[in-house]
Amino acid sequence: METKDNNEEKIDIKKEILSYVYMIALVVAAVLFLNEFFVVNAKIPSSSMEKTIMVNDQIFGNRLAYMSEGPQRFDIIIFRYPDDESKLFIKRVIGMPGDVVNIVDGKVYINNESEPLNDSFCPEEPHGNFGPYIVPANCYFVMGDNRNNSHDSRYWQNTFVREDQILGKAFLRYWPASRFGKIS
Repeated sequence: METKDNNEEKIDIKKEILSYVYMIALVVAAVLFLNEFFVVNAKIPSSSMEKTIMVNDQIFGNRLAYMSEGPQRFDIIIFRYPDDESKLFIKRVIGMPGDVVNIVDGKVYINNESEPLNDSFCPEEPHGNFGPYIVPANCYFVMGDNRNNSHDSRYWQNTFVREDQILGKAFLRYWPASRFGKIS
């Protein structure tokens, strides 16, 4: 009788292990599916977006955000770096398709407006003169919030982010837990 009980126990253990393996496989498949079609998971490697997003923050981007319309000025986007598409970058949209972007004494002027863009999200007074840049159709001019320490459209060989390089709109910081919340 003991042999039969042992066999039943072994079968029960195998069933339990298989159920755990099945559950883990389903969770992994669900995460991969979500990551491929709904969210972009990004870890921030540099200080270019400080104080909005800090080094080592981990964020989610919404892959579906631009299904019906493209990015808007000041959106924070996750995209493939135009000079090396194997790298992901995150920056703020400054110039829209057709815009003329000119930076004078660190202030950004769009289409020769007399007033610069509101850059109150920048942690310090930006400086430098750049441009003018004429943003092509289906492209965007992007800059980091930490303008004096950002490798962005002003410095790239391929100045503009093409629409097809944009992966999503940043929307949620999930790590560190102490700074969990919506990104705006």
